Amino acid sequence: MFAAGKSTVGEWKAFLGEFKDTLSDATPRLLAISEEQSEIPRAEDKWSAKQIVGHLIDSAGNNHQRFVRAQFTDDLIFAGYEQNEWVRVEHFQEEPWRDLVQFWQLYNQHILHIMKHAPEDTRTKLRQRHNLHQLASEQIKEDEPVTLEFFMRDYVDHMKKHLSQIFQT
Repeated sequence: MFAAGKSTVGEWKAFLGEFKDTLSDATPRLLAISEEQSEIPRAEDKWSAKQIVGHLIDSAGNNHQRFVRAQFTDDLIFAGYEQNEWVRVEHFQEEPWRDLVQFWQLYNQHILHIMKHAPEDTRTKLRQRHNLHQLASEQIKEDEPVTLEFFMRDYVDHMKKHLSQIFQT
């Protein structure tokens, strides 16, 4: 994936289908994890499945507003967030696992809806001003122009990386 890349309509539809499939496939797999298993940290100083899904909910919340705002601004400059502090303050370990998974699923279905309806010219418009070198999970140069589509794809890639952490344990 490269920041200035523009996909064809078919490639974009395929990406949206893959995102939908990720949600459809991951949800029952997550729900199959017991409440007790969801609370076990992956290793010392690592998050539990509950905390990872909580982080993905935080990511959805932050990126939801970013994806909306980017459709009526000329730049991609957004506030960051301190993920460890958010996870600590939100006490995801004390939330019911099923509720976390369902919230994650529904929030991402809404983000998928936003992505589906983002106009192609807005989604693929090159933006010189951005701070994605600080926010995106994929490394990008500060002076490299980027598109909203790049950031949307990066969001889904970030989610998949975290889901694989849960399913590896």
